[in-house]
Amino acid sequence: MSNVLRLAIVDPNDDSRETLKSMLLGMDLVWLEAECSRYEFFADVIAQTHPDIGVVSIDHDAEKALSLIENLKELAPGCSILVVSGSTDGQVILQAMRAGAKEFLTQPLTVEDLVSAIQRIGHQQHSSGDGKSRDSTVIAVAGATGGVGTTSVAVNLGCILGKRPEHSVALIDLDLSLGDADVFLDTIPDYTLVDVAQNISRLDFSLLKRSLTKHSSGLYLLPRPIQLQDTALVSPHDFDRVIGLLKATFSHLIFDLSKGYTELDMVAMQAADHILLVTQLDLPCLRNVVRLLMSLEEIDGMKDKIRIVMNRVGLENGQISMKKAQETIDRKIFKQLPNDYRVMAEVRNNGVPLIEGAPRANLTQAMLELAANLAGGDSPDDDATETASGAGGWLSFWPALAKAKSKSS
Repeated sequence: MSNVLRLAIVDPNDDSRETLKSMLLGMDLVWLEAECSRYEFFADVIAQTHPDIGVVSIDHDAEKALSLIENLKELAPGCSILVVSGSTDGQVILQAMRAGAKEFLTQPLTVEDLVSAIQRIGHQQHSSGDGKSRDSTVIAVAGATGGVGTTSVAVNLGCILGKRPEHSVALIDLDLSLGDADVFLDTIPDYTLVDVAQNISRLDFSLLKRSLTKHSSGLYLLPRPIQLQDTALVSPHDFDRVIGLLKATFSHLIFDLSKGYTELDMVAMQAADHILLVTQLDLPCLRNVVRLLMSLEEIDGMKDKIRIVMNRVGLENGQISMKKAQETIDRKIFKQLPNDYRVMAEVRNNGVPLIEGAPRANLTQAMLELAANLAGGDSPDDDATETASGAGGWLSFWPALAKAKSKSS
C-alpha cells in the first residue's frame, strides 16, 4: 500500500513559500493540495480542501499564526499542523506546540527533516485511525507479448473493483500509440493522459476526476493520447507527478502497460504494488516470460511484485502443460484464466465488461477471484494455481453473484 498525504501551506513570504513548494513537489509521499499567502484565509482553505497536514510558517506574524493554529485545532481536528520557523527560541517552539502543532521545524529546511516530520505525522494518523491518509493499491498489467489479453485483464479487473462502493478505481492506458481501453468500455473521452500530464500543476482532486471518463461500473479511465505525435509529450517526471495525484485520489490504480516496456511503463511498475505479467501456454510467450523475469528481477524491489497470470487456459489440446510451464519459468502461477473466446469477443465488441455482459461465465468468475486476491493483498501460493470451483471466496467479494448462485442451487 502507498500512503499519500494531502498538504496545504500558508506563508505570507513569497520566497520561502516557493522554496517550501519546490521541496514538497519532489516528494512521492505528499500531494500539495493548496497554498495560501494570508493567515486570515487559511481556515477557509482548510475547510474547503480537507488536507491531512497544514504547514504553517509563523515568521511573518507569530501572534496571528499561533492564533490560527489554535483555531484550526477546533475547526479541523483531523488536520495535523506542522510549523515552520526561522526561530530556534525554545519559548516560541513551546508556544507553537501548546497551540496545537504536531511538529516544529526550523529554517533553513532540509529535505530529510521535512520528510521525517511528514512521515511521523502520517504514522500518528494511521495509528490513531483518525487521520485521512489515503491508501492506494497500484496494479500494473503487463504482457509477455502482444495479443495475450493484457487490456482485457486490466479493463475487467478495473470494472470489477470499481463496482464495489468502497472503492474508487482509475485505469490508465499506457499504450500511448495503439491503446484501446476506451473501445473496451465504449467511451469517447474528453481528455487524455497528455492533457492531465501537461496541466498537472493546475490540477486538484475534483478537477482530476472531471478530467477522467467515468464508466457505468464506477471505473475512471485516463486514455492514451489521440494523436500519435503526442506520445512524446508525456515525460517520466510529469507522469510520476500524475501518479502521485492519482494515488492520493483513488483507492486503486490499474496501469495497462504497453508492450514496449518504455520509460513510462517502468515508472508505473516502480510505483506498483502488484505487477501482473499476462502470458499464455505457448513457447514464444514462455520464453518472453523468462527473459522479462531475468531483466525485471535485477531492479530492486521488482521481483516480489510480479505475479504470473496464465490467460486462455484450455485454448487447444496442443498447449504446453501447466506443470511444464511452471518448470520453464521457475515461478508459481498466480492465477489461471480459462479460455472463452466467444464470451470475450461478444463483450468486447459490445463495449461492456464481463461483470455486466456475462456475469456467470467461468471467465468472469476467474476474474472475480483475481480481483479478490489482489484486493486482499494475497501473495502467490499453491492455492492460487488452481481454478476455484463452487462457492469460493469470490462469492463474498461479489454479493450479487452470491445471491444469484444461492437462488439457483
